[in-house]
Amino acid sequence: MMAMRVAQLASKLADAQLDALIVTDPVNLTYLTGFTGDESVLIVSASQAMLVTDGRFTTQVAQEAPALRVVLHTDGLFPKVGQVLDDQKLKRVGFDAADMRYQQYQALADHTQAALVPNEQLITDMRAVKSDTEVQLIQRAIDITMRGYDEVLNLVYPGMTERHIANHLAYFLQEQGATGLAFETIVASGARGAMPHGAATERVIEAGDVITLDFGASYQGYAADVTRTFAVGQPDAQLQEVYRVAYQANRAGAASLAPGVSGRDLDTAVRDVIVAAGFGQYYNHGTGHGIGLSIHEAPGAWRPYVNAPQVVGNVETIEPGIYLPDLGGVRIEDDFLVTTDGNRQLTPAAPSELLVI
Repeated sequence: MMAMRVAQLASKLADAQLDALIVTDPVNLTYLTGFTGDESVLIVSASQAMLVTDGRFTTQVAQEAPALRVVLHTDGLFPKVGQVLDDQKLKRVGFDAADMRYQQYQALADHTQAALVPNEQLITDMRAVKSDTEVQLIQRAIDITMRGYDEVLNLVYPGMTERHIANHLAYFLQEQGATGLAFETIVASGARGAMPHGAATERVIEAGDVITLDFGASYQGYAADVTRTFAVGQPDAQLQEVYRVAYQANRAGAASLAPGVSGRDLDTAVRDVIVAAGFGQYYNHGTGHGIGLSIHEAPGAWRPYVNAPQVVGNVETIEPGIYLPDLGGVRIEDDFLVTTDGNRQLTPAAPSELLVI
């Protein structure tokens, strides 16, 4: 699989008018080769792939990517990369401007005659289309995540803190087989629910609180991203109505997600429901994003990809939210696989009414 990905990338270089691409992002490097170390650079040309690294990683490379040609450096990573580019007579070389720091770029530019061309799109487009194996890994992460949700519902009670929920959840997910957390868990209760990214605090859960829980397990590097909103005791009636609107918006997004649909059209399908209900000003984030080895990647209905059409194999979220200052908020986030005939929801369906426990 890894060799196939490198070969696929190499086959795209000519159309991009590149002699080679240098890969600095550790996540991209793992995606292409299986190597999980850092402070290394992969050089992919039409004829070969070389990993420039140092002696700390020789054993690790041999175990994780045994077929990969290794070039060791002792006097600086990017000066060595520049030397290799010139030794291989590579004249036009792409790099990921979103990942490479200025100091790294300058060190490379000072040690090569090659023209350095920003290009992050080649690998971004590859990662956006998931293989069957990748979908299975994401599904495993989702299954673990949803077991965590059931655990929270059985655990939560008035008097415990948001941080207690987050800490217990992190431990439980890893006991269930997660290899880590996909991102910092959001637990936003009561009026804090009006903050879309309200990380857990020492706030004590009170009877009647509505809680937004945004969390995800990581399994072998692949992320789940799920948000559920529920109430501990009888909630405010307006938040119950807000939940119904968010649920309808979530379902509108699910109905519209299909190959060829742009991120903008997907966002419109969801946002129109919320606007029609009178809550448009309280929906202040993107409708969804791709997930995979990163928690936010291509494509989806968020700013970098609003004009991009969805394609078969994309895995992405739909996550409408409504956030009322001084009262609280609701978000319902599900994960979907784009298929030839529309999509397949990978997360279990959320309830149509606000769950009260």
